[in-house]
Parts: sequence; C-alpha cells; structure tokens
Amino acid sequence: MDLKEKLLSSFMAFEERVDVDSDLHEVRTEAIKNFETKGFPTKKEEAWKYTSLNAVLKNDFSVFPKKENVVEYAEVKKYFIHEIDTYKVVLIDGVFSSFLSSTTHEGVDICLMSSALTKPKYKEIVDTYFNKIANTEDSLTSLNTAFASEGAYINIPKGKIVDKPIEIMCFSTGNEAALMVQPRNLVIVGENAQVQIIERHQSLNGNPVLTNAVTEIFAQERAVVDYYKIQNDLQSANLVDNTYIAQKANSNASVHTFSFGGNITRNNLNFYHQGERIESTLKGITIIGDKQLVDHYTLVQHAQPNCESHQNYKGIFDDNATGVFNGKIYVEKEAQKTDAFQQNNNILLSDKATINAKPQLEIFADDVKCSHGCTIGQLDDNAMFYMQSRGIPQKEAKALLMYAFSNEVIESIRIPELKNRITKLIASKLGVSMGFDL
Repeated sequence: MDLKEKLLSSFMAFEERVDVDSDLHEVRTEAIKNFETKGFPTKKEEAWKYTSLNAVLKNDFSVFPKKENVVEYAEVKKYFIHEIDTYKVVLIDGVFSSFLSSTTHEGVDICLMSSALTKPKYKEIVDTYFNKIANTEDSLTSLNTAFASEGAYINIPKGKIVDKPIEIMCFSTGNEAALMVQPRNLVIVGENAQVQIIERHQSLNGNPVLTNAVTEIFAQERAVVDYYKIQNDLQSANLVDNTYIAQKANSNASVHTFSFGGNITRNNLNFYHQGERIESTLKGITIIGDKQLVDHYTLVQHAQPNCESHQNYKGIFDDNATGVFNGKIYVEKEAQKTDAFQQNNNILLSDKATINAKPQLEIFADDVKCSHGCTIGQLDDNAMFYMQSRGIPQKEAKALLMYAFSNEVIESIRIPELKNRITKLIASKLGVSMGFDL
C-alpha cells in the first residue's frame, strides 16, 4: 500500500479518534476528497517543477505513532532558545508534551490546537478563522486539513504585547521506522497586539520523517507579527511548510526562514493584504551542501493601495545541493501606490551545485514601484586574495565573505539571543569559529 492509499484508508479511523463537530467534519471530508483527487504534487506541476517527492514517498511512513514517546529535557535543551524565558508548545511525534511545554491562558491563549478544535468555548474563533486563508486547492494543505489535530493555538487579544517569545517545537523521536506528522498552527493577533514566534522541526535520530505543516496567521489592524523558522534538521528529515498570512490595515508581519539542514525542504509562504498601509517582510538564508534541496515558493498578493512588501533571500550552495526560489509579487488593479521589492542572491561553491530562480511580477495597477532581481555567482577572487594577503587563512576568509553576504538578513533579527544562535549556526555550517562577537 502506497502512502496515499494508507492516508485515505486511515481517514475514517482518524475521525473516530477525534471529537469534532459537524462543521469541522464537513471541512475535513472536503479536504480529503481534494487530496484523493490531486494526490501528492509532482514535477509536472509548474509550482513543483524543480522539486520531486518521489524518493521520499517510497518510505513506508507510519501515519500515527504506535505509542506515546517521552523525551527528557536534557536531550532537547540545545534546540530551544534556552538563554531566555519563552512560552513553549512542544509536540513529540505529533503528540503534545505537557512536560516540555509552557502554555498560558493569562491574558493570552497560548495552548493546543486540539483544545481549540474540540472545546465549545473556542468554537466561534475556530469557525471564524480555521482554514479560512489556507489554499484549499493545494493538495498537501488539504491533506493537513483533513488530519488536523494538534499544533499551536495562539490568540493574542486586542492591545496585548506578549511579554516573551513563543517557541513552537516539533520533535521526532525516530522510534518509528518512518513517520509522517502533520502539525497545524493557528495564530490570531488582535488590533495593536504584538508577538514574536520561533518555529522549529527537529528529528532526534536518523529514521526518515516527513512533516507536512500548515500555519495560518491573522494580523488584525496595527498588529505586529515577528515570525522565525529555524530549519536545521538531519538529512533524513523532509519538510513541507505551508504558511498563510492575512494582514489588515496598518499591520506589520515579517517571516525569517533559516534553512540549513534536512533532505528536502519546501517552504510555501503566502501573504494576503486586506487593508491599506500594510508592511510585509520575507527574508531567508539558505546554506546547504551534499544532496540537500531547499525550495522557497513565495506569494505576496497586493490587493489594497499604499502597501509595501520586501523580499530578500540569500543562498549558499555547495557539493550537489539544489536551491529553488520561485517568488511572485501580484499587484491587483486597486492596489495603487504599491511599493514592492524582491531580491534573490545566490553563491555556488561547487560546479555541481544548482540554483533555479524564478522571480515574478504580475502588475495590474499603473501607479506602483515594483522591482525584482536575482544574482548567481561565486566568491570574489579579488576579495579572497586581499584578505589572505592580510594574513587571514583561506578557510576563514571564505567564511567571512559568506557571512558578510548573509549579514543583511541576520541584522534584521529582532531577538538578540536568536540572532546570536543563528550566527553560531552559520559559523558551524561554514566550518569555522568566528572568534569574535557578532
């Protein structure tokens, strides 16, 4: 039985396990029908032209863990931003870990998706927001919707500034020979509210994992959302990350994506403007080697006047690694005075490394300022020679140039402890010790 057949046959058993109302049952049923019709994406689809899941899908993935697995804090401490206090929503093999989590209902709701989907007091919120901006035509988003059970539910009321960052951590123990997990997150940030969120998916051993994640984020008027994704998993891990963000007037939402590990990583990042004077920021750093693949697929839909979006993605590719950047800025006729910027810069360290870049502008308004650009090259030989002539060893000189290449994105991280962590991860990926504070 292939994975698609296993998922379809497991759906009825799954619904019997979860307590859902009739409305949610209809949503799930429609979603599984869409997945049944479309199946897993293939390279025949334009959006997946450069990324194939065929090799991944040959694994005999378990759809549900056979037993509840326990992880000690000492085993996973290094993956948390433990230098500071944070709220935490932690899943182990897709199951909530109360021992590792730190949730709250004091002034804000930072808790479980399963509670929001099953408890009557959350029904109005779920009816209003769940699956409302997720792309119901996308087969993997539909698959996640059909099996949505656990993840983070974050609801920040009007005017509330969350006092510390929130970490969403999804660990895979590897106790299954191969496991598929499908976390579902819902984030609602009220008027004038502010929140910082850090998301990470991490395998704890080398068994194959396929994570199909969906996150819906709603930023109300004048809300500020600062979201960070750390992707530094083992090379047996595969991640499809679907993030959908709806912004109201005067809101500011930014997503930073740091892709350093994993086998295949696909990031689908979609911004929808639903008011004027909105700011959207999409930034990322990719540093991979071996046969790794990272695919960024972005969309910013400008539908209202006087809005801005800024995209800046940096990629460094070594060995037989493959990078993909497919970014689209869509400006509707009504979206006059739009200011949209998109930039994708890449360095290839090996003759066998590959980058496929496809920046796109679709503009139907006539009073806009939109630009996009893409560069693909190698390290500057003159700069390397200059640094080596000043006594800097070749390896360190190479690392410093690559760090400088990435620094524009690093500098925009607003959590100092996270900025320090990302700097160390980059130094580790480049194989050097910087020897100074950054």
